Amino acid sequence: MNKAMISRTCFIASLVSVAFSIATWTLVGDSDPAHAERFGIFVGLWAPTLMGMANHFKGD
Repeated sequence: MNKAMISRTCFIASLVSVAFSIATWTLVGDSDPAHAERFGIFVGLWAPTLMGMANHFKGD
């Protein structure tokens, strides 16, 4: 797997993590709002890490 492919994969994964975070926060919130909020925030924190990895492997 070359660096451009890894960079693209990390970028797409960061976008998916934001969408998954929002979905978790809103859809799971009915059964246990506190847990859904914490888990949504936890998943949302993946995005900056994945974006950083995407920038690292982009290597302009």
